[in-house]
Amino acid sequence: MRTLLLTLVLFTALGSVGCATAPDTKQERTDLNTAAKSTLNKFKQNKPGYYKIYNDSAVGKAVFPSIGKGGYFLGGAYGQGIVYEGNTLVGYCKIEQATIGFQLGGQAYSQIIFFQNKEALQSFKRGEIAGAAQASAVAIKADASAQADYENGVAVFSMDSAGLMYEASIGGQKFSYLPKDAVD
Repeated sequence: MRTLLLTLVLFTALGSVGCATAPDTKQERTDLNTAAKSTLNKFKQNKPGYYKIYNDSAVGKAVFPSIGKGGYFLGGAYGQGIVYEGNTLVGYCKIEQATIGFQLGGQAYSQIIFFQNKEALQSFKRGEIAGAAQASAVAIKADASAQADYENGVAVFSMDSAGLMYEASIGGQKFSYLPKDAVD
């Protein structure tokens, strides 16, 4: 119980840090969109079957080109992303994560979250999708043969970029969303 309480305190503190959901400048938003498209292309090249199935069936997706994660007992992760409905950019998002437990190191990875239906996409926009995404992520590697499926309307794929992380921790993650119209 003490560990859970400490994790909740850390998570609340992480949320109050104030990292922006959307990049500050138009150039930074353009760069993030370019990086998100590159991440989708990398996924398409590495796993064309998964890409076709999920991209064709999803009503939307959130693409995080780079999530940085690190920890030494206490850990955290942060990344900004783009939200698409179909293939149209509709907003910006961020992921924040706090963990406690055995962990050592750092890593960077990309993540794509596909939304099977409008309800799942709207839940994401309202910040109602949290820990489920972390628990259901499927690592995409050249030799991976894992089966992926939607869980509660969400399918999550992660691609390692760099780094090494040893982890046996508990924690939570949260997502924030900001419509494109609010910043452009």
